[in-house]
Amino acid sequence: MECSWKTLLLLVCTSLGVQYTAIRSLHDSFSGPCQDSTHCQVHQGKEQRWKSLCDDSRVLAETSGAAARKHILLFAQTRSGSSFTGQLFNQHPGIFYLFEPLYHVQQAFTNSSSRLQRTLDGRALLGAYRDLLLNLYNCDFSFLESYIRPEPQDHMTGAFFRRSSSHALCTTPVCQEGSEEIQAGQPDETWCPKKCQALNLTIASQACQDRNHVAIKTVRIPEIGDLRTLSEDPRLDLRIVHLVRDPRAILASRMTAFASKFRAWKIWNATGRQPRYVDLTQITRTCRDIEYSVETGLQKPTWLRGRYLLVRYEDLALNPEEKAKEIYRFLGLDLHQRVLKWIVDNTNSSVPSSSEWNYKYSTTRDSKATAQSWRVHLNFDIVKTVQSLCNRTLALLGYKLVQSVDELRNITKNLMETST
Repeated sequence: MECSWKTLLLLVCTSLGVQYTAIRSLHDSFSGPCQDSTHCQVHQGKEQRWKSLCDDSRVLAETSGAAARKHILLFAQTRSGSSFTGQLFNQHPGIFYLFEPLYHVQQAFTNSSSRLQRTLDGRALLGAYRDLLLNLYNCDFSFLESYIRPEPQDHMTGAFFRRSSSHALCTTPVCQEGSEEIQAGQPDETWCPKKCQALNLTIASQACQDRNHVAIKTVRIPEIGDLRTLSEDPRLDLRIVHLVRDPRAILASRMTAFASKFRAWKIWNATGRQPRYVDLTQITRTCRDIEYSVETGLQKPTWLRGRYLLVRYEDLALNPEEKAKEIYRFLGLDLHQRVLKWIVDNTNSSVPSSSEWNYKYSTTRDSKATAQSWRVHLNFDIVKTVQSLCNRTLALLGYKLVQSVDELRNITKNLMETST
């Protein structure tokens, strides 16, 4: 089978069950965010950087009607607090929220034959991501069926990734049995598939159409520039909430959540001696992607203007209600009381602050303590290494360096510059 890249209006790799349609040419330019050099001057002052983003985020919120359908993307890196932040959308009864639907695309590409692996590159995967997002924002779940394994039968599947993380998929009309548990704030990740049985994707599509807005969380798109075609698509009113977190905290969380993949880091953390085989790209690649995306947002290209809001996880953890209001102002939506109630119930938990080290998808926590927990668990030598590797990213986002073990462990010392 040979898949030509010159005409990607229709790509069907049927022998592998991967259907990939209506993808724009991979020769489209995504090399830079700006077409007009006058818009490409990055503000140098840190307060100017934060202020420019705040000003930019209000443009569409003020000019668009609150009743208009919003297509919301929570754009983040793995272990940056996105599951927690996603609840700000999941709890809103007017928002149809999906947790990591791009997982199915990634799995389909990863599990494909070696021949397809040689043929398809990263750009093709990104094209598939964008194509699926467009379909999901239009409440078309049929396209997703091409990627779910095992393949759905009669539009029914029991393999939808993290279905329990979406209220919309666990309540009526999608599920006739789950509404009471949702109303009670049921935190168990296993009850939804048991109560609701197989997911009917046709009914899910109809339920999506009945909601006012659609929100999707993803950690699988590396850079903001990869979203340009969606941002420019006239069929969408895309709003991107870009969640960032201190890279030192991201690494600490990944070491716990993905122990086997970060085994060398864990050995280093326990012994204080750096193994020769430790993979530094596991954090440098993350910092590079964050840095590129934030700088793109700061440049305010035409395709992103008014559609981008930068949120530091630490700011959200310290002042969840205030930041939630800011996010909803940016979206041009009213902050529902159910969201505020969830914030009160889930950000002052008596669960020890180390809970995220025990349950990698927990969203119930003492948010203030959790945001700082890496400072207790991470070896100072690792902290110094990350600071050296990600110095520019830390400075760009207003995270302060630590120079000693005492400074690291002193939780009362603030390591963030105030954002405007």
